[in-house]
Amino acid sequence: MDEPKRLFDCLAYQLAHFPLADMLAAKETGQWKTYSTQQVIDRVNQVSMGLLNLGIDHGDGTIEGRHKVAILSRNRPEWMMIDLAVQQVGAVSVPVYPTINPAELQFVLQDAAVRVVFVDGADLYAKVAALQPNLPALQAIFTFDPVAGARSWTTLLTDLSPEDAQRLDVLRERVQPTDLATILYTSGTTGTPKGVMLSHHNLLSNTFDSALVMNEIGVSGKRALSFLPLNHAFERMATYCYIYCGTSIYYAESMDTIAANLREVQPTVFTTVPRLLEKVYEGILAKGAELTGIKKRLFAWSLRLGEEYDVNKPFSLSYRLQLALADRLVFSKWREALGGQVKAIITGAAACQVRLLKVFGAAGIVVMEGYGLTEASPIISGNRFSEKNRMFGTVGPLLQHVEVSFADDGEILCKGPNVMMGYYKRPDLTVETITGDWLHTGDIGTLVDGKFLKITDRKKELFKTSGGKYVAPQPIENKMVESPWIEQIMVVGEGQKFVGALIVPAFRMLQAWFAEQQQAYPGDAAAANDERVKRLIAEAVDHYNREFNHVEQIKRFTLLNREWTVEAGELTPTLKLKRKVIQARYSEQIAGLYAGVATGPGSGLAR
Repeated sequence: MDEPKRLFDCLAYQLAHFPLADMLAAKETGQWKTYSTQQVIDRVNQVSMGLLNLGIDHGDGTIEGRHKVAILSRNRPEWMMIDLAVQQVGAVSVPVYPTINPAELQFVLQDAAVRVVFVDGADLYAKVAALQPNLPALQAIFTFDPVAGARSWTTLLTDLSPEDAQRLDVLRERVQPTDLATILYTSGTTGTPKGVMLSHHNLLSNTFDSALVMNEIGVSGKRALSFLPLNHAFERMATYCYIYCGTSIYYAESMDTIAANLREVQPTVFTTVPRLLEKVYEGILAKGAELTGIKKRLFAWSLRLGEEYDVNKPFSLSYRLQLALADRLVFSKWREALGGQVKAIITGAAACQVRLLKVFGAAGIVVMEGYGLTEASPIISGNRFSEKNRMFGTVGPLLQHVEVSFADDGEILCKGPNVMMGYYKRPDLTVETITGDWLHTGDIGTLVDGKFLKITDRKKELFKTSGGKYVAPQPIENKMVESPWIEQIMVVGEGQKFVGALIVPAFRMLQAWFAEQQQAYPGDAAAANDERVKRLIAEAVDHYNREFNHVEQIKRFTLLNREWTVEAGELTPTLKLKRKVIQARYSEQIAGLYAGVATGPGSGLAR
């Protein structure tokens, strides 16, 4: 068949070119249940018909008049079935993070005038049901898992009569590539969520261009593991890309089971965010710390080799021979832990430590760091599988059909078929964000060698010290978390004489350190207040401070006694810092940094 014109056309395209026995798969009662391409198409058509019977369709055809359907669920086959079914009837899907707080959820459901909501199970059903009296547009809530007193999504499933099939065909044909397909509400590091409107054409253009990158890896007929939230633009577009490329999609049971699921599924590729990749690496380091004797020395030697790895430089024969030996003795076991078949990991949403890119690359696992934002559907650039199109410390060459330019202050501007339609019901914000055809990304960057895009900071996160010097916090934070002792960090100093930091120690590493000292671990709070721990972290800060100008160096820090989390509202669902929330929550500790005496569980002074 011809190339897809609408997102749901990718289903028929897969069936025609590479039908899969396991297009979608997930664990049910401890066993992997698979759905073939044909089964998914049949189920999607049934759901479409069920929605039509509820009166859900394209409405009056206008952007605001189109009926909206929300999905509030963890990743599972039903998620994508609903998404594609909604699109087929001309309605608009509104995915929502399952971890969203009730106030934001009410805002989204009200703002989009959502008519039907699909949720996972009892907890999310209760969350939506509690808001229903304040949501006059909301007609029905359906659950994927059985919930007492709730309507199951399976009640929508009916066999299609010939007349039903014909009606559905007519509605499909009415959907145009330029029609609104979805509204993605930004997770919001600051302010009220904004509804990003993306058309079929926006997302498909990004899907086709990303498929060129995927096919270089060789994903057709292979498996991908999916665990990033599907309502995030990155994982959503990757999913359409998998469908278009003929890649089976297996959904991880949870974030806690990723390691086990990798071994079971044996994927060729998966997408992630740097924080989760750091967790994988920390797990590898923890295993290495348990080794003794020659095995421990081999592990440390292999790590040192990995940290010297640079894809853009020629390797000596001696280095290549050593790397081959390290691969046989150490790195091959890393690949086995990831399922044994992983060729590439695609990471985005935040900056990835160059150290991780080097070490995983040396281990034969290509980490392809990319860049984008929801408003760009979402990919703007990405490092490729081939070495000539990869450069550490950059986010790679531009995607085909995407252009960038730079404003006078260095802000990256983006133009292409991937740029959003605008913000839902917010023409004022749209005008602020799009000038002519150019999307203002809010990121500062440059092109290296005229080819590789490099992000230097977030425009809105730059701050000025009392001395009038601008400081970009992200590069400092990204470098500091290379220390095995630093789990999380937020740089502060707006209007102050010097740069300070809130630091969450790497408590798992500290537990191992206390064990080496032959001491019982005293708990996170006591560890954060231990003078020896402060010295360990002060030494790490001093070490990495050398890579920055004097004005950018951290002079004081405070140690906190717990990690920042999504659940506590300190991180976005893609694990970015919510700086305003953290600043407000730890205002006393920040004030202490500049009062001369740091307050809180632990504090330190860098030399």
